[in-house]
Amino acid sequence: MNHIPRKRFGQNFLKDDAVLHGIIRAIDPQPHDTMVEIGPGLAAMTRLLVDEVATMHVVELDRDLVVYLKKNFGAERLTVHSADALQFDFSTIPVPADRKLRVVGNLPYNISSPLLFHLATIAPHVQDQHFMLQKEVVERMVAEPGSKTFGRLSVMLQWRYHMESMFVVPPEAFDPPPRVDSAIVRMIPRAQPLPCNGERLEQVVQKAFSQRRKVIRNCLSGMADEQQLRAAGIDPQLRPEAVAMEQYVALTNLLYP
Repeated sequence: MNHIPRKRFGQNFLKDDAVLHGIIRAIDPQPHDTMVEIGPGLAAMTRLLVDEVATMHVVELDRDLVVYLKKNFGAERLTVHSADALQFDFSTIPVPADRKLRVVGNLPYNISSPLLFHLATIAPHVQDQHFMLQKEVVERMVAEPGSKTFGRLSVMLQWRYHMESMFVVPPEAFDPPPRVDSAIVRMIPRAQPLPCNGERLEQVVQKAFSQRRKVIRNCLSGMADEQQLRAAGIDPQLRPEAVAMEQYVALTNLLYP
């Protein structure tokens, strides 16, 4: 198919066979899996997965590619959802009672963070997620407290997932090549996340990181005082990136019991 990649959809199609097979090895598809791929594009990864798993779904926004996918794969092999992944309800994909959904994809860089937060809402129904993302985003996702890259994305995702950066993918592996390096990340939902109201945690974390250069006592002024910070195990003089996810959870639970 002579498809011109569309910038508005953030389309960069993976073309490197070695990288593709490396991703498949990382995913390790199994015959009983129910797999959903976000943004399959020209189906480079879809072709390698569809014969390995019991049930394969894809979510594609580009209507031209939806037509291409339906034409090249029978409905019995591939279920194509013509939809925006940011709006799609992934919990509607049927999965056997004793199984969980597996999610993969080369995520458009322009929507990667909101899409990750959207998927976090179905984390209890997911076995794992393997994504290609901008390397900088993956670094933020897996960052340790004290790192300059540790922030809101780190806290909110680490609360729900165990995450691992797998390997880096260079721009020349894509058509057209992006201007940045990419990376593969593995995300495994935590069986028992620390008890906390996610919306409240988001409010605390967003305010904490709204002024990164200030100490956390000043960042959270009007929401938490110094005594409450210390009660949650937080040194009021620390910058927000030096406070661990567990401490943000403890503070949220103290502020909103």
